[in-house]
Amino acid sequence: MSKAKLQYCCTACGGLHTKWSGQCGECGAWNTLEETVSLPAAKTTGNNRAGGYAGEQIAIRTLNEVSLSEDPRIQTHQPELDRVLGGGLVAGSVVLIGGDPGIGKSTILLQTLTTLTELNSLYVTGEESLQQVGLRARRLGLPTDKLRLLTETCVENVLALAAQEKPALMVIDSIQTIFTDHLQSAPGSVSQIRESAAKLVRFAKQTQTALFIVGHVTKEGTLAGPRVLEHMVDTVLYFEGEPGGRYRILRAVKNRFGAVNELGVFAMTEQGLKGVSNPSAIFLSRHDEPVSGSVIMVTREGTRPLMVEVQALVDESHGAAPRRVTLGLEQNRLAMLLAVLHRHGGVSMFDQDVFINVVGGVKISETAADLPLLLAALSSFRNRPLPADLVVFGEVGLAGEIRPVPNGEERLREAAKHGFKQAIVPKGNKPRHPVDGMKVIAISRLDKAIEIMM
Repeated sequence: MSKAKLQYCCTACGGLHTKWSGQCGECGAWNTLEETVSLPAAKTTGNNRAGGYAGEQIAIRTLNEVSLSEDPRIQTHQPELDRVLGGGLVAGSVVLIGGDPGIGKSTILLQTLTTLTELNSLYVTGEESLQQVGLRARRLGLPTDKLRLLTETCVENVLALAAQEKPALMVIDSIQTIFTDHLQSAPGSVSQIRESAAKLVRFAKQTQTALFIVGHVTKEGTLAGPRVLEHMVDTVLYFEGEPGGRYRILRAVKNRFGAVNELGVFAMTEQGLKGVSNPSAIFLSRHDEPVSGSVIMVTREGTRPLMVEVQALVDESHGAAPRRVTLGLEQNRLAMLLAVLHRHGGVSMFDQDVFINVVGGVKISETAADLPLLLAALSSFRNRPLPADLVVFGEVGLAGEIRPVPNGEERLREAAKHGFKQAIVPKGNKPRHPVDGMKVIAISRLDKAIEIMM
């Protein structure tokens, strides 16, 4: 059998070269050649092929001939993790989980494996020794009699031992430490991560093994390695939050088996990460007295309505250009909304510094935060507190109109459940049936919202 050959691929044009050079001879780009491996083509006979799934046969079928029965999901005994995964683990799925150092990636996976005693699981660590993993499990008070550990960084050795062990659930911690013998580059390089991940994904699909892969992140907050890594896996999860803080947010940005942008909230305790069943309570600051610049809104993360507090601080600017700072919201949208407030609300803040913060470190990407943002800024600018039992949501258009947002009635029910008595919502989100204990004010223009507030 012929051996695998090394070749170098240009990331700009895709040209192949037998030797590395600083410049691609095809397109002329510099420093774009990356090491890759060229495996020999395997001979195929009949319905068998090299690298195919176990028991799979090559055949063209119609959609009616495909079995659509869903396999039962594997419950991880972590309700928040199951929510983000779409209801539990799927056999043969590959989940990539990333986050800052010390955020809790290894902790949540170690908890999951030790609590799933009914499954044969394997924890492969390339960053820590077996003693370090054991000490962490003992410190967290986790059962360790059923946990199988392996310290290895060569992907061929990992897969050979996993084929003997036949685990139903396997964890690779982390993909940046895994390498393949077919390449000469150092572990963590683009080519090593791509080839190692491809072998792991192929093994998971062939053996129906649920696989967790831990990935490092760059200083920009994105997963380190090639972008194709996120395309190869089934689910991509991000851990968010301050490493020294108490709460962690697990967010799904890709999920082939569930809702995208689903969110799970965890609290870091002495016994590890514990799921928070009512996350709205931790994102609301119950002030002793009414304060200006604070507005409660109902956002929607995945399938869950979530109540958060939007705070604003508007102060006189002493510089040449006023500052526009946002934490948890898009900064460019703040500048646009302030222009709408000036044009259609008659309130100018061109000489004011505007600071916006979403309490709890939540990142809001939907447009339902437009109206709460403007009302919070106006409340701070006029120094007029809003009622403590008021909730607001709605999108603001460039013409000054208030546009409806999805699932408005569900948001109102969530607010009523937490004791809020008043709501300012878009006219298109006015509920068909009255919400018990809540006065709903439906508006269609921004100037009407300002009039109600003032």
